[in-house]
Amino acid sequence: MDTAGLEDSCLGYEVILTDDDASTPCCPHGPTLLFEKVAKRGEGGRRFYACSACRDRKDCNFFQWEDEKVSEARKLARELENKRRQPPFSQQQYSARFQQFIALPPDEKKFCQDCQLLLLAEETGAHAAHVCIPVAAAQLRRPSRLLCPLDNKKSNAQYLFTERTTRFLLGTLVALRFNKVLCVGTPRLHELIKLEYPSGEARPMKSLLLDIDFRYAQFYGQDEFCHYNMFNHHFFDSEASIAVLQAFLRESNGQKVVMVADPPFGGLVKPLANSFSRIAQNILINVNMPMIWIFPYFFEARILDCFPCLTMLDYQVDYDNHSLYKHGKTGRKQSPVRLFTNITAAEIVLPEEEGYRFCAICERFVWSLNKHCTKCNVCPSKDGRQWKHCSVCERCVKPSWQHCQSCGRCALPDHPCDQHQGEEGCYNCASPGHKRKACPRKHISRQVQMKCSHFASCYRKKKKIGRTKDMGKKNVSLFHFPLCLVALTV
Repeated sequence: MDTAGLEDSCLGYEVILTDDDASTPCCPHGPTLLFEKVAKRGEGGRRFYACSACRDRKDCNFFQWEDEKVSEARKLARELENKRRQPPFSQQQYSARFQQFIALPPDEKKFCQDCQLLLLAEETGAHAAHVCIPVAAAQLRRPSRLLCPLDNKKSNAQYLFTERTTRFLLGTLVALRFNKVLCVGTPRLHELIKLEYPSGEARPMKSLLLDIDFRYAQFYGQDEFCHYNMFNHHFFDSEASIAVLQAFLRESNGQKVVMVADPPFGGLVKPLANSFSRIAQNILINVNMPMIWIFPYFFEARILDCFPCLTMLDYQVDYDNHSLYKHGKTGRKQSPVRLFTNITAAEIVLPEEEGYRFCAICERFVWSLNKHCTKCNVCPSKDGRQWKHCSVCERCVKPSWQHCQSCGRCALPDHPCDQHQGEEGCYNCASPGHKRKACPRKHISRQVQMKCSHFASCYRKKKKIGRTKDMGKKNVSLFHFPLCLVALTV
């Protein structure tokens, strides 16, 4: 397929969310996402479909232009490939296999590390050449410690909570009196809930795990696990899994439901927010679904664009199998992963023995080095270091930043100083007063935008003329810019 020119003059790609899943082409990971190239000249880029879960074409090479005509033979080939790459068993079959497995004698319970599969008695011979290990009952209750974590950073990398983080989350949910926990990409939390609160009539807390890793299906029943892609809100088991989710989310007898989500850090915020919103729509009562979204602090602005009701907490989430995101480190080496929640911040008590304290002014728990600024009237630190106040910028900044007189802002001492930074303005409408993301015209009809594709270039030529002494030598009129602006308002 010809994808030449996809990167030329490209600022990046923007996700275009649509409600018509039926007409969206599918890859092995479910319905694809529609992307649009963001160009530098203001014109709308050509749109294309690509995989929602994988950022590397080596993992999923699906690519299709939006206006591309696809033959029936090619559609059939895609369907066959999608089926070929699905799990070897359905959710119902996995559940039946697990019941057969737990009925085996202890010395016959084996797990194939090569295939990542619990083996039935008649299957051991076919896996004789593989690495097979005995499985104890305790290991079946903690499958995240038995399975090998997926490690592809550009698709489905799995970073698993430490015991400290898992128990903090569970203790917080118990203190807030939640009875049901929807675990989206949080297998460690799900298995701890099941371990601490075994199934039974008097069970005070229940959980449902939604995860793209189908291997967990062999350890849980159909009402405990759903094979799910959080980037496109796709349930691989279709209607059966959707019914399980809807039944779980319906509150009854005063039960309170909360969602805890830990998406891959390389994922796009916009599709994730869309999926979480669609999950919340399954709740029948007219309230906002309590949510804890676990993500790095430097995505705060993007998350708040989608969910303005969320607040970022100072709690540092750490992971067992991540070399950097560890608790107890200092400076820039500490974990950047935080909790974003719509639960009242003062109600979430962070452990004082780990270095957190309560700020009575901000009415929330903060990290010990996050000192309250009387001028900003906020505890400003995002990264765990003590920030400082800049009187010129009238805001708090990172301790490594210094105020640059040339740029008129705070930045790192060795930053590339450019007095004209930001003069190019918006790439969407060419206005110098804002950037593309804040453009009030970014949702303008693409047809109108394409007709006026010369608009931004005219503006930049106008700027160039303004800096030229001999304006008579230029063949572009200064009065051309306002006419283009009028065209965009049609």
